[in-house]
Amino acid sequence: MGGRIKPDFIEAGSGPKVILVHSSVAGARQWGALMSGLSDRFHFVAVNLFGYGATEAWPDSDTQTLANQAQLLEHFLPEDGEKVSIVGHSYGGSVAMKAAALFKDHVERLVLIEPNPFYLLKQHGRDEAFEEATRLRNTIKQCGRDGAWPLAAEVFANYWTGPGSWNAMPDERKIKFSKALEPNFHEWDGVMNEATPLAEWAVELPGKTTVVSAVDTVRSIDEIVSLMKKNVPQWQFETLERGGHMAVLTHPDLVNPVIERALLS
Repeated sequence: MGGRIKPDFIEAGSGPKVILVHSSVAGARQWGALMSGLSDRFHFVAVNLFGYGATEAWPDSDTQTLANQAQLLEHFLPEDGEKVSIVGHSYGGSVAMKAAALFKDHVERLVLIEPNPFYLLKQHGRDEAFEEATRLRNTIKQCGRDGAWPLAAEVFANYWTGPGSWNAMPDERKIKFSKALEPNFHEWDGVMNEATPLAEWAVELPGKTTVVSAVDTVRSIDEIVSLMKKNVPQWQFETLERGGHMAVLTHPDLVNPVIERALLS
């Protein structure tokens, strides 16, 4: 389906092309600080995945895969054969991995910020971390079926940005967050059902792959990054001393220089 749809996107700058893939809930505008700060060096294209911006929502009757989302990026590959870089955050990191594998002849660099391919936890026996992710998935799915999106949003926000995050939000923000979470109902299918092992990712993804994570991230992401370090040591790994899972939004001053270095490596 993704290959037939041209998604909504935001574009800025000039220079080597960099495709940006957002996290769940955030949408393409999450990259605003990066795009404004580096638009004199790079041509950025920030894609809105299914259900974000003006990109159509995923059909409720279909199971979504990472490949479905990754195919949205095909529209932005240069026709002249010039290679691009892809940057993805969280769920966008998992989509970016799939896109870089599908279009590997077109991708030179890949930057994964706190990627969330949760299925890797199950493949490698990280049972407690996988169960942590599974509980969150089950809550989102059940609340989505019940139409209880504010409850889903409370659990989601408190998991990714810390206990109390939901209660600290203004009411207007809570309403917007709950609505923006709805595409996440389908996004879980890809990150839980994908089967590609790390050994295959090591071959399929660019040699210039950088994985960025924060010391104070959640357990599931910390263990995914740990597995990547152990099984694909040839990748570059960058650690943020603070900022948590959402550092792209909350600490762009820390994240954006790391992204810039990776894109220039």
